[in-house]
Amino acid sequence: MSEPLLTRREGEVLILSNNNVAARNALSPEFYAAVATALTAAATDPTVGAVVLTGEGGHFCAGGDLRQLAKRRELPMEERRAKLEGLHDLIRAVRDCPKPVIAAVEGAAAGAGLSLALACDMLVAARNSVFSVAYVKVGLTPDGGATAFLAEFVSRQVLTELCLTGERISGERLAQLGPVNRLTEPGAALEQAVQLAQQIASGPDQAMARIKDLCRQAPRNTLEQQLELEAQYMVRAQETDESREGIGAFLEKRSPDFVKLRRQQH
Repeated sequence: MSEPLLTRREGEVLILSNNNVAARNALSPEFYAAVATALTAAATDPTVGAVVLTGEGGHFCAGGDLRQLAKRRELPMEERRAKLEGLHDLIRAVRDCPKPVIAAVEGAAAGAGLSLALACDMLVAARNSVFSVAYVKVGLTPDGGATAFLAEFVSRQVLTELCLTGERISGERLAQLGPVNRLTEPGAALEQAVQLAQQIASGPDQAMARIKDLCRQAPRNTLEQQLELEAQYMVRAQETDESREGIGAFLEKRSPDFVKLRRQQH
């Protein structure tokens, strides 16, 4: 049986690739655990500046394995809930990882595959990629945070339409709706995602983790709550070696070397 997750490096960028090609990269408990483990390790690895999440064989992720879901029908509700928590723990691992995580989507990102792509901090998609909140087609309801993530950038009416119709959304339409950072030609999503990740990976580690958290909290916080969080993070940032390097480099008219600093601190 093939490894559920393939990993490789391009400089400061860690690439995690779903390897369930025969099932169009449908999700599995083994994949959940492998990604969560890889992200936990990346969080404290000074040689990793950013992460790219993608899929082998021309598809990002077809979502849950319906054959396995059908078998769960006979299980007690508590066991069904426990198995679902594996997916939700994966989503939490992506959102909570202090390193920026970028999705590179070719082919399909359906159901929980869409949730996984939207859980990432940024999204690079091929023009002909296909996204779908497909649960209604098989008599199921969304999971993996799909409704929460979609609600961050579409109206309630559009969210309801997408979930009730389960219609296929092209990469181009998803870009128009808001969450796509880069729209590429077919076959170029991973290359563009790695380039974006490499640009980000040279940044200040601690500051980027706090920026990621600010961006995650902003849609849910009131203005006063967000101002308070920004104030807390700013006063902490002012005393770090990162800000000392960054401000010093600016005043000395040179480029800051946050990568060297990150490795020295570990």
